[in-house]
Amino acid sequence: AVDRFVIYNFNSSSSYGTRIAYKLNLKGPSFSVNTACSTSLVSIHLACQGLQEGGCDMALAGGVSISLPQKHGYFYQDGMIHSADGHCRAFDADATGTTFGDGVGIVVLKPLNRAIADGDSIYAFIKGSAINNDGSRKLGYTAPGIEGQTRVVREAIQNAGIAPESIGYIETHGTGTALGDPNEIEALKLAFNTNKKGFCKIATVKTNLGHLNVAAGVAGFIKTVLCLKHRLIPPNLHFKTANPEIDFANSPFVVNTALSKWEKQ
Repeated sequence: AVDRFVIYNFNSSSSYGTRIAYKLNLKGPSFSVNTACSTSLVSIHLACQGLQEGGCDMALAGGVSISLPQKHGYFYQDGMIHSADGHCRAFDADATGTTFGDGVGIVVLKPLNRAIADGDSIYAFIKGSAINNDGSRKLGYTAPGIEGQTRVVREAIQNAGIAPESIGYIETHGTGTALGDPNEIEALKLAFNTNKKGFCKIATVKTNLGHLNVAAGVAGFIKTVLCLKHRLIPPNLHFKTANPEIDFANSPFVVNTALSKWEKQ
């Protein structure tokens, strides 16, 4: 027998952040974020802001998604997010959606000068980030909007102080849906706004792990950090023929189909 109040506290997502702070004796700002699929990336963005503003000198950020029962199926519906065959074939002509998975990811963030002074192992440096919202300018609430994606990618690039042509890899959202993949690539093309073709590789960890819901962003983030550390880009699985709705030939992007070296731009 367990007290109802205890059960509520352990299951309430609003107390995740403060419970971790209690367990680890952390005294800085501590809160939970919930913005659906973007949750863990938004938490990383907010952590970076906290570090820049001096609200904390180190931050933990990430997300966790565990569904019960862990073994369960679904009914496929044409045009919806679930894949017809249990595989995420992002950017492929045979893509019919994604499959879901469970996962947790947490990253430790520090200002660069402090990490160097403390002798930390530094895996990557976040140069810039941005968040926004589509508002109502899209087909529906769950539909991806080109304008909003274009704007936020462009802002992140500007905040990083880099040129789009210097970007050699993008870890995409890549759900493999009929609307999501073409819209995502179109938004990236508009954000990059360059005539240079085929210089930036793309892939998505969803082809490996499935869609981790609120932990999806940090899974892609950690994958990208490890790509930087090892100077290698894993292949985008299940890709054979490009989605005919995506004009890769006239874009800066190439789907990475084999383990490849991360070339310096």
